[in-house]
Amino acid sequence: MADETATTYAWLRDLDAEVESIADAVGAPGELSITQRLDTIERVLFALARAQGIDPNAAS
Repeated sequence: MADETATTYAWLRDLDAEVESIADAVGAPGELSITQRLDTIERVLFALARAQGIDPNAAS
């Protein structure tokens, strides 16, 4: 059980580092959090969909 826990923590540390690397690639480090960037991307995509007459909230 201890080995599984250690492996899980190592995996989470690696994942966190990868997310930070992706966030840094999307914008300048420290500029905006990844959550803020993803929120902005989502709002832009919703606005584009609405401009094309697509309801982004409708079930597909």
